Amino acid sequence: MNIGQAATASGVTPKMIRHYEAIGLLPRVARSGSGYRVYDDRTLHTLRFIRRAREMGFGLDEIAALLTLWGNRRRASAEVKALAARHVAELQARIERMQAMQRTLQQLVDACHGDERPDCPILDDLAGAGAPGGADHVALSERASARRRRTAARRDA
Repeated sequence: MNIGQAATASGVTPKMIRHYEAIGLLPRVARSGSGYRVYDDRTLHTLRFIRRAREMGFGLDEIAALLTLWGNRRRASAEVKALAARHVAELQARIERMQAMQRTLQQLVDACHGDERPDCPILDDLAGAGAPGGADHVALSERASARRRRTAARRDA
């Protein structure tokens, strides 16, 4: 099959197929007499493996290692598990960083009056005036908490 057919069958774009071949993730494929790449079922299976690994967030180096392990029937599954466990830990760390960003941004949104006044804690923080973890950030959090308490008290009254 040609590259377009391989792309459709694998869910990987022709550009990425050529890229994977260029970086050695995909073995060089046979060429027709006219120079076109010819993909077989084994290569198609490898492309699907790569696509699924990318969907799981593995980097290209990790995918190369996984492909090597996949191709080695004498491998220990412990190696595969260790690689996957490292990736899970990296994903967890990324999630925690994103949750921290979300909390910080939510505090900034809560602290912003959102009215006609020009002062804006969101812009101040982005400009470095309220570096996270600094005194300005703590004061901002305290002001946001106090504002939420006042709003809740008015609502309850």
